[in-house]
Amino acid sequence: MQSLSLNAILKKSNYHRPLIFNGILWLLAFVVLVFVFSKGNTPIKVDYIYTMVFLITLALPVSINFYILIPRLLKQEKYLSYAMSFIFNLVFFALTSSWFLRPLLDLVFTKYFFIAYLSKTDIFIVFSIFLVATTLIKFAEDWFYFNTNENKILRLKNQHIETQLSALRAQINPHFLFNSLNVIYALALEKKTETTKAIVQLSDILRYVIYDTDTERVILKDEVKLITNYIAFQNYRFKTPIPTDLNINIENEHYKIYPMLLLPLIENSYKYGIISGEEPKRIKIDLTQNKNNFEFCIKNTNLNTDNKLKAKDSGVGLKNLKNNLNLVYPNRHYFEVVETPEQFKVLLKLTNEI
Repeated sequence: MQSLSLNAILKKSNYHRPLIFNGILWLLAFVVLVFVFSKGNTPIKVDYIYTMVFLITLALPVSINFYILIPRLLKQEKYLSYAMSFIFNLVFFALTSSWFLRPLLDLVFTKYFFIAYLSKTDIFIVFSIFLVATTLIKFAEDWFYFNTNENKILRLKNQHIETQLSALRAQINPHFLFNSLNVIYALALEKKTETTKAIVQLSDILRYVIYDTDTERVILKDEVKLITNYIAFQNYRFKTPIPTDLNINIENEHYKIYPMLLLPLIENSYKYGIISGEEPKRIKIDLTQNKNNFEFCIKNTNLNTDNKLKAKDSGVGLKNLKNNLNLVYPNRHYFEVVETPEQFKVLLKLTNEI
């Protein structure tokens, strides 16, 4: 559907304007040749007539080159065939012009006397220069058309990606808020003294999630702070603090990363790696950044809950994460989910553009 819509838009804004291109080309050629044939003097009617007829003899080989030889041979990478055809096209029409141009003028325009403006050698030189020059101009026009369309396609694709990312973020934030409010609700029901502190802490987390992540990239330092706040917040859910090993090895705190990539993975571990009412199981998190590479690994005990990515109703955040990775890190990410009877592990690797 996207490619169809792009093609439809490009058809409406076609930058190939053959009439305008040829009109400007031949108008400039006419002006130049009139000046050459009149030898810098004020042109007279004979000069205009000769130039017009001469341009017609030039237009034939140029048009054949533009609309037959270039698209059918050169653009099909038949270089030898194109070179031979180009030379034949040049020689044939140059000879034809040198043989028949003046007799044709004398036959059609009987009231005028035409002198030899160009010798046979000069005609070959003019035809050669003109065909080579117009070929280069055609290449430039084709390049401009191709480049313009490519830029337009890239802009449309970027707009499409931004629309998708905005929709995914709109799903992530309410998902996180829903889980967090459940924690506050549970604290309020038990009338715990930590409720007020938890609300303030949640406010800080949501401020980052809602406002600070509305950007293309955030620094890794802020994402780490979000993780540590979230881990501390989750401890309010349980009587015994969750034993979480958070190992951080960061070379550059200002390393850029797409926002909210890590939180869904941690949410998933807390959601499916811990059973309420039982002693919390250990969660292990390793976060490493070196040069352009980033690695995040999280492990939790497999409690035989439905924490698989393929489960129909599990992990909205995880599904959004996979979509985000494909959009933001195409061919620059590695995402692996490994499940054993004892352990559930997720490994994420990212490579930033240099």
